[in-house]
Amino acid sequence: MAERVKKLFRQSGVIPVLDDRVVLITARGSDRWIIPKGYIVKGLSPADSAAKEAYEEAGLIGTVSRDLAGEYRYRKFGKHFSVEVYPLYIETMLEEWDEMHQRRRRIVSPGEALDMIVHDNLKSIVAGFFNMLD
Repeated sequence: MAERVKKLFRQSGVIPVLDDRVVLITARGSDRWIIPKGYIVKGLSPADSAAKEAYEEAGLIGTVSRDLAGEYRYRKFGKHFSVEVYPLYIETMLEEWDEMHQRRRRIVSPGEALDMIVHDNLKSIVAGFFNMLD
């Protein structure tokens, strides 16, 4: 029987796009490569909230698209999360940012990003965005 989810925590994130490349960051406290994401801030749209996370977690400033690139789910600490993912077209990469001492940041090709990202559903969203699906 399928597991019933009692509460689903909503988050939003971005695929940070710099020309034809992707900017990935590490999760706080691990070497797993992820995209900037976090809880949707009250009073902000999911897309704007995701852009705020990109600024705080990766020092990225740009234009976030309102077109949803995809959505994925994951579990952490016994909680269930749903993440809406939007493209962020980078205009500025800051040299210093809020979480620079807690995370690493790398600019990679879409193919490298697919090799680095662990979460399969996030990989599919990135591959779909860059038209790399088989």
